[in-house]
Amino acid sequence: MIFSKRISTFFLAASLIAVAGCASTSTKEGTGEYIDDSVITTKVKAAFVNEPTLKATEINVETFKGVVQLSGFVKDQNDATKAAQIARGVKGVMSVKNDIRMK
Repeated sequence: MIFSKRISTFFLAASLIAVAGCASTSTKEGTGEYIDDSVITTKVKAAFVNEPTLKATEINVETFKGVVQLSGFVKDQNDATKAAQIARGVKGVMSVKNDIRMK
């Protein structure tokens, strides 16, 4: 009887630790958020590929908790503005930080 209580307590503690390990903090994403951000990043990159005026290979996309950060180089300000507009149009994007620079 005591042995089974100890085993039950052990498994309860282990499962609580596992759940806490997947939780997010202000500086670290949880597992689900990481997957969501990966999907958003992929969708933004795909949208750039579908835009003929942008060179998608020269624009870097990073996502953290729904906030998309764009960086890289484009030929003019219009392309930087266009990239930010496209990113804002992707489902799941909360906001866009546009750090794209002109060549």
